[in-house]
Amino acid sequence: MSKDKYESPLASRYASEFMLHLFSADMRIETWRRLWVALARAEHNLGLPITAGQVAELEAHITDIDYETAAQREREVRHDVMAHVYTYGKAAPSAAGIIHLGATSCYVTDNADLVIYREGLRYLRGELLAVVANLAKFAERYKATPTLGYTHYQPAQLVTVGKRAALWMQDFLADLEELDFVLGSLKFLGCRGTTGTEASFLDLFDGDGAKIDEMNRQISAEFGFERCFSVCGQTYPRKVDSRILNVLSAMAQSCYRMANDIRLLQHDRQVEEPFEKHQIGSSAMAYKRNPMRSERICSLSRYLMADAVNAPMTASVQWLERTLDDSANRRISMPEGFLCADAVLRLAQNVTDGLHVNEKIVDRACREYLPFIATENLMMEGVKRGGDRQELHEIIRTCSMAATARMKEGEPCDLLSRLAAEPAFGMTEAEMEAVLDPKLYIGRCAQQVDAFLEEVAPLLAGASQEKPEITL
Repeated sequence: MSKDKYESPLASRYASEFMLHLFSADMRIETWRRLWVALARAEHNLGLPITAGQVAELEAHITDIDYETAAQREREVRHDVMAHVYTYGKAAPSAAGIIHLGATSCYVTDNADLVIYREGLRYLRGELLAVVANLAKFAERYKATPTLGYTHYQPAQLVTVGKRAALWMQDFLADLEELDFVLGSLKFLGCRGTTGTEASFLDLFDGDGAKIDEMNRQISAEFGFERCFSVCGQTYPRKVDSRILNVLSAMAQSCYRMANDIRLLQHDRQVEEPFEKHQIGSSAMAYKRNPMRSERICSLSRYLMADAVNAPMTASVQWLERTLDDSANRRISMPEGFLCADAVLRLAQNVTDGLHVNEKIVDRACREYLPFIATENLMMEGVKRGGDRQELHEIIRTCSMAATARMKEGEPCDLLSRLAAEPAFGMTEAEMEAVLDPKLYIGRCAQQVDAFLEEVAPLLAGASQEKPEITL
């Protein structure tokens, strides 16, 4: 393989074979040809002078694409669609004169994009569900495992490892709702003519509008679309692209949030992403286990979120019925958005499938801060034993400050011994330690996870069990 030209890392390193094929030249041009076949078939069915033999010949030559001839023709005519009309005609000579009859370039370019984007969204939906399914198993396993919670990335009340995973899941489920909305609202452009007026087809069908509607129904149905846009210019509305890249960006946001949390937790050795037997963490520091896959998720997600800005800018400058300043941008931003989303979700599947919890370290972090977390319970117990609530509160405050100052000097926490030394509490240190069970401080975390998993279980029934191979 030649290595003297730039190639996109999304293609060479990160994206799946499915997504690479979906956005390949073969898929694009074969879809154009399928659209030309569907148009010819509908026109034949509705009485235009196109024979069944011509339709059959077109259908027989969908995949034998002569790219060299097409490239040579495009250099001559400076028009990619007409270059492929010419090339298709060479492959199916009896039908050369009726290919693209009544259509404009956007008939094939835009409808093909809609077909490809729909298939891409369906594939990403499966990958998204697989991430959620992995997290559901993880949340179930660790739903009652206490862990130190953080607000402002400062130690806070205890939560559970599984509850935290449920928060990540909830973000992904919001993405799934948005994705389903986008998929459910996709419409076909159909064959509408140069400015969307269908004037060319009024001529072809002698003014019979019902036949035009039927032609579009037949073509749309052949590609699995129930509806066409009610009105359009030459293209489908570029707001559709905004919706699509927005939902890809939303998935990137969720992946970034989860991966960033994992990176923070791996710093403390509480949680670790998968690390293979022969994996090297650092070229210089052989002892390191860097969270490189989570870092890659964040890196690619950031690119995808930035890429999504292209679509609204393009949608906002579509002059009147059509302008061509969308084309070059969309050739890059739309496929790369899909390839990047695919890469991010594949990495997310890999990380969530092998996420490891160092339970002893998690427990140690809980117990280090548990004396502070337990102080309200201790105060209530002190009141039961005859203490004054306000006095006990002040004792806890001053003792906590002193214990914290000691910890900042590298010494262990001695809060309990300080409190036990205060006669106002009327409790021994052993009695205080009896309330230091982390499970007493996780509230309803386990029940919340159970209820949440029960709610999402129907969605996960069809989730893929296939594990993507991450080779680089």
